Amino acid sequence: MDREVQRSRDRSRKPDDAALDADTFHLLLHSILESPKLPNQSSKRFVQVTPLVPQAAVFSGSARLSSNSWPAGALVRRMVWLGSPNDAAAAATWTALFEGLSVSEEDDVFARFLQQEMSSWCPESSWAEFEVTERGTLDPADRSGLQYPAGRFVRDLSAIIAAKDAMTRRQWTSLLEAIVRIAAVAHVTWLCDVHARTWNCIRSSLDGGGPVGETETRTAMFPQRFQFLSYGDRALPGIKDRASAFLQARLGMNAALWTLQEAGISCQPLSSAQSVAATCESLRCLSAGQISAIKELLDEVSERETRTLLCKKGIGSNIMEFARHVLGQRQAANPILRGYDQGYALRKRGTSNASPWVVGLGPVSVLALVHCALAGTSGPRSVRRLSQHLAGYGAIVDHRDIATNDLGHQLRMLGLVLDSPDAESGMLLVPPFEITQDFAG
Repeated sequence: MDREVQRSRDRSRKPDDAALDADTFHLLLHSILESPKLPNQSSKRFVQVTPLVPQAAVFSGSARLSSNSWPAGALVRRMVWLGSPNDAAAAATWTALFEGLSVSEEDDVFARFLQQEMSSWCPESSWAEFEVTERGTLDPADRSGLQYPAGRFVRDLSAIIAAKDAMTRRQWTSLLEAIVRIAAVAHVTWLCDVHARTWNCIRSSLDGGGPVGETETRTAMFPQRFQFLSYGDRALPGIKDRASAFLQARLGMNAALWTLQEAGISCQPLSSAQSVAATCESLRCLSAGQISAIKELLDEVSERETRTLLCKKGIGSNIMEFARHVLGQRQAANPILRGYDQGYALRKRGTSNASPWVVGLGPVSVLALVHCALAGTSGPRSVRRLSQHLAGYGAIVDHRDIATNDLGHQLRMLGLVLDSPDAESGMLLVPPFEITQDFAG
């Protein structure tokens, strides 16, 4: 698309219904809307713009810039369906997200102008709601009373959508991005944790133990208190441990299921506590020779694929790169754009490339999380509520430390707290926006 704009510049032409000439439109894409390239992309020629309006996707490719890029939207769709109580609620949330991302007469003047201008330069593409055909859901019995990141995300997504009219589109898309970023990584890490716990159930059953019945299996499978980030501490080692455990779990569960299949024992997909309990019962019925063969196979493959299991290559390495890329503050090749990303959840501890990534929220992330934590409430709330809200995404911060740590400083700088001797830790949260729409959390 950038080549077409360049050709129009050379010919001094523009579309009939475009307001900007080719030179001005080129400047709009490459300066006003430009988002930063990474240091290793500084010499590459491609357009990368802020996804302010849907039509911007035509001018800006994905992060990988390849024809077979992984569609990140598929993960968000799965999160919406997994975190919703039923298909109807998930479909309603998905439609509300589509309507929020669409540009309407309620959007600010610049957003409407930009959508119209980009549509003039690239009229063949259309913006339509994606119809979801694959709907991964949790078993209702497993979901009951379970606290997990996808469920937290769906409630926060509704709160973010309700806040759209209280700010400009640029501000709103930044808040939405911040919530999607922390929720996506929390969801993937939670899935790794569930896989590892499921493998523990199956591995125990190979030794004659393991959970018996759905209730016991459900307790063993799903973490009651999920945690993978600790505020102010290094983030990547904990994520790496879970990614490695996930790979080991996949290896072990596949070996167990293959053995059952070869033995002529039917087994269900391991998607619920009921199916895992049935699988464990079947594994306890295997002969000693069959169980020994499973363990020998695991030892052999584990030794052969050590680098893969240690996340040095393959799926584990991809998970690590995904988490760092999504949560980490964007490292810009252009010094002018180094402050572009303010919706991060990880920041560099120092200026060196070798400096570790530590857990620390950017200003936009703080705004988004405070808004979501207070959505649907009335009256003052202490910073403990924010701490509890972060825990829903597996991020742990002691509310008693907020008054003195970086998070407390951010809250004061953004005007999101009132110091009160009657409040816990002396700090009361202040809603960042006045919401005119009703919110049902």
